[in-house]
Amino acid sequence: MTIPFKVGKTTIQVIAFCLISCWFTLARAQNEPSKFKVIAFYTAKNDQAHISFVHEANSWFPTMAAKYHFTYDSTKNWNNLNAEFLSHYQVVLFLDTRPDDPAQRAAFQKYMDSGGAWMGFHFSAFALTPSAYPQNWDWYHNIFLGSGSYVSNTWRPTSAILRVEDRKLPFTKHLSQTFKSAPNEWYRWSNDLRKNPDIKILLSIDSASFPLGTGPKPNEIWHSGYYPVVWTNKNYKMIYLNMGHNDIDYENKTNKELSYTFDNTQESGLIINALLWLGEGKH
Repeated sequence: MTIPFKVGKTTIQVIAFCLISCWFTLARAQNEPSKFKVIAFYTAKNDQAHISFVHEANSWFPTMAAKYHFTYDSTKNWNNLNAEFLSHYQVVLFLDTRPDDPAQRAAFQKYMDSGGAWMGFHFSAFALTPSAYPQNWDWYHNIFLGSGSYVSNTWRPTSAILRVEDRKLPFTKHLSQTFKSAPNEWYRWSNDLRKNPDIKILLSIDSASFPLGTGPKPNEIWHSGYYPVVWTNKNYKMIYLNMGHNDIDYENKTNKELSYTFDNTQESGLIINALLWLGEGKH
């Protein structure tokens, strides 16, 4: 026997109210103005690990932009690194490389000196003379980043235990004191950032990580030492993160992606919260 289901007037009114409320909530979220605009510059050539990270970032950041109501654009045209173009954006990202043209460099320095914000990843701080990316930009590498030249790296890309050095900032205070990172190629620098009063080290490699790296070369395995991996310059609205090198199957020559930076919950939380900190101007 079928029992008839009766819908009363009150039930219909409640359903209608819920539907209308959901519609208004969705419409308000869709129409909420962008809080700030981000432009990401990238090159995405040569190293498959860096290319992988760039593609991952250009997929992940738009999702975060929709969630947190900011605008995310990206370009591989470094000629856009000029005053007029940058005037439309509150935050600049360097996903892999850095500008080489003197005019582009001058425009970026002026942008930062004028209160612009910047986030850089991994290879954006690389400088080695002689190489395709020599250290020929003192303001950027020695003053702005403070790190100087690249000295060495770990290999293969390996997860590390990271230690939070400063928990006072909005994007570090909710992190675990230590946490395991996504696999990465970690860099060592010529300058000791601890001796630079303008630099605030936010995360470093915890000693529990050692030995870090698998080689095959002995110098690609770190057994001790102090290695900052995330820091900010107190004189600028900026943050550098050494993350940005996904693990790739180089050995079998398949170029298959073996890891993703933004799959790590603590790491991706750090990145998005740091970006919101830069974009919303809460310093």
